[in-house]
Amino acid sequence: MASLQSVRGTKDLLPSQIQDWYFIENIFRKCAEQFGYTELRTPIFEYTEVFLRGVGDTTDIVGKEMYTFDDKSGNSLTLRPEMTAALVRSVIQNSLIQQSSPTKLWYFGPFFRYERPQKGRYRQFHQFGAECLNTEFPESDLETILLANRIIKSLGIAESNLQINSLGNETVRANYKEELKNYLKLHFDKLSEDSQRRLESNPLRVIDSKDPKDIEISANAPKLKEYFDNESADHFGFVIKSLDELGIDYTLKDNLVRGLDYYSHTVFEFQSSYLGSQDSFGGGGRYNRLFEELGGKKAPSVGFAFGVERLLLILEQQNLLSNTAPRLDFYVMTSNSNDLPVAISYTDRLIKMGKSANYDLHRKSFKSQLKDANRLNAKYVLILGEDEIKNNQISFKNMESGEQITIAQADFEAQISNLI
Repeated sequence: MASLQSVRGTKDLLPSQIQDWYFIENIFRKCAEQFGYTELRTPIFEYTEVFLRGVGDTTDIVGKEMYTFDDKSGNSLTLRPEMTAALVRSVIQNSLIQQSSPTKLWYFGPFFRYERPQKGRYRQFHQFGAECLNTEFPESDLETILLANRIIKSLGIAESNLQINSLGNETVRANYKEELKNYLKLHFDKLSEDSQRRLESNPLRVIDSKDPKDIEISANAPKLKEYFDNESADHFGFVIKSLDELGIDYTLKDNLVRGLDYYSHTVFEFQSSYLGSQDSFGGGGRYNRLFEELGGKKAPSVGFAFGVERLLLILEQQNLLSNTAPRLDFYVMTSNSNDLPVAISYTDRLIKMGKSANYDLHRKSFKSQLKDANRLNAKYVLILGEDEIKNNQISFKNMESGEQITIAQADFEAQISNLI
């Protein structure tokens, strides 16, 4: 029988990698809190209807990628493929907007999509995101971009490209869809199979296609911005003008539509050349009708998300990942098993003082214990040999410098404060 392996498209996070995850999680939290966002956590599965109504049944996520199953009561449940719909469900259910408006929330966690695994893209993946809820004005679009940009800079990412577009308001978008469909129908036979399938239900995705045939046809398609009304033009104009005034570089991209049905007005995406051809590592936009689609009151909102695995790839390319296990403050060593109670006592005292400490759990030799201290990357070894115990002393060895000192046990607390 073959040994069990992790499921295809999933990945173990090993001890040597965890420090890098802690690093980026701390950056997420710090930056979000600087902008006044607070954390929300939802279950990792929802009733399937949340995503059917929230994400849209014409999207690839709903059509191809969701992990959906029936529970023992016959309810259709889905592992969350994205967070915005789940977050909006939670906000409606818990009346969070009534408690604070605008409501500014951030999240971090695992998500699930059944798609072909590739570098930086997994079937269980992780995202950080932030949502600014119940505010219709373009300054909230701007704020989410500024928060995302702040995170990128704080992570130390040396190069990224902000691409931005506007889908206009709902009326503009609806009118444009009809004009776009009329144009694409003239070239139907030349479109890719995916675009032929999407033509009636989601024509905007055709102009976002990466298929060479679709790109050629879309190049001469009518541009959405040509159909803007005053509201749409003013909304996007405020965002662009503000980015210019703040000195934030961006690229206007007419065919950027994002993959979800709920977007309107501003949409944006972050790309990095460190990722190669699959260069996107995050993005978002405004969604003004999602609350109503999920049974709530109107609450225009805007948000974004970063793919954590994609960010880690960028940081790896820049040699910014440590790939080291956590350091242990103290490893407590004894010369024989009879002195274990003393080692346990000192380990307990160190932990109560806020230090990290281990002692030998295998009753190994003194030499083997020293090897374990090195393996655990201990800063100091606390030695309780026969001479130390006999003379009421303790020895400390600095594992980097090799320097060793011996003190009276009565001076233990004071010495610990001097060492770390």
